[in-house]
Amino acid sequence: MRDEIEYFKAAFAQAAASLNRVDDPYLAAVADGAGLLIEAFEAGRKVFVFGNGGSAADAQHIAAELVGRFSQDRPPLSVVALATNPALLTAWSNDKGYEDALARELSALGQPGDVAWGISTSGSSPNVLGALRSARALGLRTLGLTGTSGGGMRQYCDVLIAAPATDTPRVQELHVVTYHAICALIEHRLFSGRGGGPGKA
Repeated sequence: MRDEIEYFKAAFAQAAASLNRVDDPYLAAVADGAGLLIEAFEAGRKVFVFGNGGSAADAQHIAAELVGRFSQDRPPLSVVALATNPALLTAWSNDKGYEDALARELSALGQPGDVAWGISTSGSSPNVLGALRSARALGLRTLGLTGTSGGGMRQYCDVLIAAPATDTPRVQELHVVTYHAICALIEHRLFSGRGGGPGKA
């Protein structure tokens, strides 16, 4: 049992070290990203969020927090997690290719002024880049959440939030804290006076 405790102590220490590397430039990018989302919601626009694997799960998590609630009861916000229709995803991927499956769905749903929020720990996922590229062409604003390098996302994002880590688990841990903080700020800015704050009940 002691070995397991030491193992998990080390795992939590690694996560804490990643959080401690967060600096003011990163927080400024997070603030810019939150501002982009708040502007869209205030204008009555939608947000489309997407990724692969764990990042796809994060996209669904974000949609759940913003359509439902994060830490306070309030009206829903218009957020759609892409790639949650398996029939569409598998049909298009099988017939045409996986790399533009997200772009295809976004092109059917997105409108100018909406926000496309791509998540990729490497910043180089071809289908995420394709969707961001398509979003730009359609007149959507673009937000990226990635790791230190930023990969190819840098050229397609109006705001890029690049977590200060390169190891995928550490990047994903930073992403969760980041988008939780964004959700908290969105609720605070849009629904002030209803209670709530950075913490989640």
